[in-house]
Amino acid sequence: MHVVGVRELKNRLTHYLSLTRQGVPVIVTDRSEPIAVLHGLGQVEETAGTEERLASLAHLKRLRMPADRSPFQPVRRARAGRKGSDLIIEERR
Repeated sequence: MHVVGVRELKNRLTHYLSLTRQGVPVIVTDRSEPIAVLHGLGQVEETAGTEERLASLAHLKRLRMPADRSPFQPVRRARAGRKGSDLIIEERR
């Protein structure tokens, strides 16, 4: 396990990302106070949130993340001049 300050992490990000790829966790500190842990996607912790677990499953190729992050489809506008109730009745036929 490596401990690194924010400034050094910024300056040598590629090096620390290669360490996480190898499975070595990296603790990030800000003024000697730990603020984050970097680890590979294959090492999801028990306390991981939904987003982190989904990213891990995508990394393991067990699911495919959506290209569009919008959760809803756009709503179609009703045609002008027709009542909503008429449109519903028409759809039910």
